[in-house]
Amino acid sequence: MKYIWTAIRMTIVSAVILGVIYPLAMTGLAQVIFPGKADGSLVKRSGQVIGSSLIGQNFTAPKYFLPRPSAAGTGYDAMDSSFSNLGPTNKALADRVQAAVKADIAADPGLTFGQVPIDMVTTSGSGLDPDITVANAQAQAPRVAAARGMSVSAVLDMIAKHTSGRQLGFLGEPRVNVLELNLALDAAQGAAGP
Repeated sequence: MKYIWTAIRMTIVSAVILGVIYPLAMTGLAQVIFPGKADGSLVKRSGQVIGSSLIGQNFTAPKYFLPRPSAAGTGYDAMDSSFSNLGPTNKALADRVQAAVKADIAADPGLTFGQVPIDMVTTSGSGLDPDITVANAQAQAPRVAAARGMSVSAVLDMIAKHTSGRQLGFLGEPRVNVLELNLALDAAQGAAGP
């Protein structure tokens, strides 16, 4: 019986320390050291939250850069984060990618079949990826420039300014956050934004 009461007390103490005190301490520390990141890297405009720099959003207007396609629910639904689970030899994936390529070329006649970057027509692992490759952004630049009445070189300059390098200098690929780039373009033109 002595061992049972010792085990019960140890369970209660562990639950309080690891289930209450430690999470509260880490949350408080994160709020002090990284307040923006601890709150979800929320992006605000005029005091109103319009998104997060960590979760993709579905932009559809021609004046905006488009994100990667999403497999998360009805699109960029953080509560339904998922991937398509289709392998590279799956016919359904090949058909979907071909249809996406045709749709992108129809929406942007400046693109040709060989110019469509792979991340423009395939979903990410989570379906919530907020970033696109630099090649994807550059492929969309002529459409965005035409819709905004800007020069392509001005849009390419904005892409360059909003390109993040590799993490720690060697992890991943350079990338462009779609929400931040679209907001920067709106701000440059004095537009209210999405």
